Amino acid sequence: MAKAIQKIAMNAAENIPYDRLMLSQKNVRRIKDGVTIEQLAEDIGRRKLLQSLNVRPVLDGDGEETGTFEVPAGGRRYLALGILIKQKRLAKNEPIPCIVNRRQETSAEEDSIAENLRRADLHPLDQFRAFKTLSDQGLDPDEIGARFFVSPATVRQRLRLASVSLRLLDLYEKDEIRLEQVMAFSISDDHARQEQIWERISNSHTQEPYYIRRLLTETTVRADDRRAVYVGAEAYEAAGGVVLRDLFEQDSGGWFQDAALLEQLVFDKLKVDAEAIRAEGWKWVEAAISFPMATPPACGASTPRPRSSAPRRSNATTR
Repeated sequence: MAKAIQKIAMNAAENIPYDRLMLSQKNVRRIKDGVTIEQLAEDIGRRKLLQSLNVRPVLDGDGEETGTFEVPAGGRRYLALGILIKQKRLAKNEPIPCIVNRRQETSAEEDSIAENLRRADLHPLDQFRAFKTLSDQGLDPDEIGARFFVSPATVRQRLRLASVSLRLLDLYEKDEIRLEQVMAFSISDDHARQEQIWERISNSHTQEPYYIRRLLTETTVRADDRRAVYVGAEAYEAAGGVVLRDLFEQDSGGWFQDAALLEQLVFDKLKVDAEAIRAEGWKWVEAAISFPMATPPACGASTPRPRSSAPRRSNATTR
């Protein structure tokens, strides 16, 4: 006859007034790491407790319960609640959701270790997608950052990573692409181009982030190029141009994606500037992106520097 399987009985949940709780010295967490107690208090104040405290009754010499409970697991939450009480935002006898361990089949130290080791942190991709969900719900990066104690810049980075091609994100989830590679792909919003480049390098030995960035920007114009400086990012974007930005590496202002549009804006601006100079009374004005070098000087003479992109004028005037 088969042996009956012993059923598991869960520890009971009770609401215990805060002033009947005390921090256990058997809590194994000693070193501060991650979100501070003050930040945790703010989070609890906003959304209330999301996880109960794990407590055990304190017994007297005869083994009877004293009405006080120690907290071996959940000490940070206990201390955060204490901060809210000091701030008079929480009553000192407020009932706190607790799981009460009366059987004590395991030690307090073991429970404390288990609570800290058995939990799993979010996969980075889950965090990227969660931030995107909040953004889609109408929260801006400043608000998201304030709620989760990270900088707005960090939120923008996470949102940018969530915008990478779904195909590439699936590969990242399967550990077939590294996070650094996803970061490199994120400088472009063109999913087709991202996937095309991955197809190009997936079977090669050159898959480093710097190479991905180089391929994604090979047809663009750097923001520190003299044409880009002459037109300016504001005018370029006003004309419908897109500036690619790298939120993870120093990009010196990014890359102007549409080289043809930039060239047209350069010519248009040169014409306007040339007309303004011509109106001053110059005999002739010529506008071009660049001008050829002057005739090489005689031996011993200094070499003239090439002219920058701008209109040039004659020495004679017709005032």
